[in-house]
Amino acid sequence: MTTVELIHAGYIRADSRVGSSISLIRDGEAIIIADPGLVADQARILEPLAARSVAPESVTHVFLSHHHPDHTMNAGLFPNAEVVDFWARYRNDLWLGHDGDGWQMTEHAQLWLTPGHSNEDASLIVRADDGVYALTHLWWRQDRTPEIDPYAPDQVVLETNRARVLAVADIVIPGHGEAFRVDR
Repeated sequence: MTTVELIHAGYIRADSRVGSSISLIRDGEAIIIADPGLVADQARILEPLAARSVAPESVTHVFLSHHHPDHTMNAGLFPNAEVVDFWARYRNDLWLGHDGDGWQMTEHAQLWLTPGHSNEDASLIVRADDGVYALTHLWWRQDRTPEIDPYAPDQVVLETNRARVLAVADIVIPGHGEAFRVDR
């Protein structure tokens, strides 16, 4: 069984409050947390996990879509997890490679290199029981704004990767908001 749940819908507010969209992925024996970044309180991460009987120690992987602190701040909550980014896998003091674009993190979770918001962006493509999910910062919010990413080093590359993701995803979980469905 492969499931994806958004356990914390991210946000960007006018009062300078920023929270990342944090997701829980279960793929067989693997338990993945995606983008455990800024939250008002760590309980916003830990309580939804406890409600689903997931102890921090049981998390096998932490996926980081990119290296901005608003998406990485709470990665240390998961002491036994292998941390995965665009470049490598990290466990304790081991720096391990992976095959880059297309690398299978788990049976149904695949890493895509998707530069856009930053040159180091990656997306996690999950073929779940209820559809194909893309966990990505190619979009900030559910309404797909901002259309022009003010931090993108190359908007053309961002648009190319957005099109690539939209070609396969049924549901997108953006960096700072609720999920949105892809209409085809």
